[in-house]
Amino acid sequence: MKRLISRYLALFLAVSFSLLPLLRLQAEAAPASDKVNINTASLADLDKLPRIGPKVAQRILDYRKEHGPFKRIEDLMKVKGIGEKTFARLKDLVTVGAETQTK
Repeated sequence: MKRLISRYLALFLAVSFSLLPLLRLQAEAAPASDKVNINTASLADLDKLPRIGPKVAQRILDYRKEHGPFKRIEDLMKVKGIGEKTFARLKDLVTVGAETQTK
């Protein structure tokens, strides 16, 4: 009985690990609709982005409130704490809304 359970566990693990690259590819090829709209996103939505913690997420909200909606995603670099390196990680994950409609 223990051998049977061990075999099933080994098979399960082998299948699981073989599927990981496929899941990673699927995540990288996410459609544009999965992008975070920086003009409508909540603090929680922004906080989920890489290199964006609650403080920077709040700065994005504050910037949006003070200056109005972002016109381009590159305008994120006007927010304190978002430089070129951080923006490079974010650019494929965010939208201002209009760019997804024009595609």
